[in-house]
Amino acid sequence: MKLNRRSFLRAAGAISIGSSRLLAQSETGNHRDSKTIAENRAAISKIRVAQIKIYPEKGRMGENHKKLTSVLRDVEKNDDVDVVVTPEGFLDGYVSTEKSVTKEDMVKYAIDPLKSEYTRAVSNWARRNRAWVVYGCTRKAKDGIFNTALIYNRSGLLVGMYDKLHLQTHDHKYTPGKHLRVYGSDFGPFGVMICADRRWPETSRTLTLQGARVIFNPTYGMHGDLNLCMMRTRSYENGIFIVFTHPGQSLITDPRGRVVCNNKDKEKTHAVTEIDLSRAPANKGGHIVDRRPDVYQL
Repeated sequence: MKLNRRSFLRAAGAISIGSSRLLAQSETGNHRDSKTIAENRAAISKIRVAQIKIYPEKGRMGENHKKLTSVLRDVEKNDDVDVVVTPEGFLDGYVSTEKSVTKEDMVKYAIDPLKSEYTRAVSNWARRNRAWVVYGCTRKAKDGIFNTALIYNRSGLLVGMYDKLHLQTHDHKYTPGKHLRVYGSDFGPFGVMICADRRWPETSRTLTLQGARVIFNPTYGMHGDLNLCMMRTRSYENGIFIVFTHPGQSLITDPRGRVVCNNKDKEKTHAVTEIDLSRAPANKGGHIVDRRPDVYQL
């Protein structure tokens, strides 16, 4: 099965490479029209998602990279996956929560994704395994230090960088993100939001209206009963899958608000779940098509 699946993906590789070039342009300011993205029909409806479920160490980037490499080695050996998602800020251990770390200190834990040895290894893994990777880190750029999810496609190309939008308390040590967009893929458009972004219903609704049928949600903060209710609601009100990926919990909710995966096993370093995106009505579903934007006025 593994060889057949990857053989198919290699044959379809031109799709990913073509979309990567367009997406790379969008990251430099040429934002793709949402209608174009919405018309990017899925070549694959069922995808297998691996959620990394281990706690990184605060500020120890080398150790955290070794941890991730070990888990990815297990995934490569035992599982056939389409997407891998890490928790928020995995590379630096989401070090901003430490009171001893100041806003000025954050640059010590930030990387340039185009030059980092850590991202080079993740890129190579994605290319070798023909899998997408959503990788949490702290990113340095000319305009600030960002809480970022790097997005690598099946060819190992960096096709997107989503920066956390909603910053509170310790997150003010970062620069706030400036965009909310979806990314084209061989399984259709998808969105990314980071941790607290999920609390604002506008985040998932905006991504859904742009065509996303699944949102990958790297996180590190709150999880538990309240979050479970929130994720079920966000999925149900938008008709989408949400892949909530926390160091202590791998949670996936489906378009009907049901729980597909809720793995909190402390002995498991990752959880693999298959989801069928054809079950996500998104912009064809009742809660979207029956909206009344004509009366949603302040």
